[in-house]
Amino acid sequence: MNKSSKSKNDKSEQFSRDTVCTCQKCNHDMVRDCMKIKCMCCNKASHSMVLDGIVGFANTSKRQGHYTEVRSVLVSTDSVKLHGDLTIPKNAEGIVLFAHGSGSSRHSPRNKYVAQILQKTGLATLLIDLLTEEEEKVDDYTTHLRFDIRLLAKRLVDATNWITKNHDTKNLSIGYFGASTGAAAALVAAVDCPDIIKSIVSRGGRPDLAGPLLPHVRAPTLLIVGGNDSPVIEMNEEALNLLKIEKKMAIVPGATHLFEEPGTLEEVARLAADWCVNHLAKTKSGKGD
Repeated sequence: MNKSSKSKNDKSEQFSRDTVCTCQKCNHDMVRDCMKIKCMCCNKASHSMVLDGIVGFANTSKRQGHYTEVRSVLVSTDSVKLHGDLTIPKNAEGIVLFAHGSGSSRHSPRNKYVAQILQKTGLATLLIDLLTEEEEKVDDYTTHLRFDIRLLAKRLVDATNWITKNHDTKNLSIGYFGASTGAAAALVAAVDCPDIIKSIVSRGGRPDLAGPLLPHVRAPTLLIVGGNDSPVIEMNEEALNLLKIEKKMAIVPGATHLFEEPGTLEEVARLAADWCVNHLAKTKSGKGD
């Protein structure tokens, strides 16, 4: 085994693929990016499991305070089974299904943090991998699956159907939280489930990839974008104009695409929680529009 291969294997053993890279020399986002090009400047000191490297954010644990323990679930779709993490707080009225994108997974520290905040408001969450482990490994190098919006949307629909049939979740109002390309998948899936999906939140998303289906979305939609993420702001503004339902675009000042800046991800979580609670809780109680 050569030195670079050994280094890559060692790094794989030490760090999660979704660990944040804080190395100022290579300036990668995640460990997966370092592994892809066999980055030699990164070491244990330059990677952090602390959320986004922001002081004060801790890793999620297997218990959310007094909330229900995270349960591992399997969702069948096509010829594969997708792994998910389900958390249902006591007296939950709604559930938010997370659609990850751009090479992320259910272990995304950013989405796990947002999920924790939603759980504290009484909403259940399901963080699910829309790609299998084998597909993720391929996509790390080809990046083509993360842009296969129809495939991601199809699997999101299957996960939605699983929620409607599962004994513990079938009576909950359902909303989507999509990040990056996952936001486009959420919008497309919502068109396929017009009477089921009651709320959509996009974080740094690419809703423009939903293209001609945007006017057909019926779920109230919130688009959250970083104030310093200029290209994505323009894409979201164009998508916002095509949406024909209740909609809102929220720009988080000073935030870049990954919302790494102190306090910005907290603002994302606050905005998402307000939107989801308002639309999912009122839907169940019959107070919706």
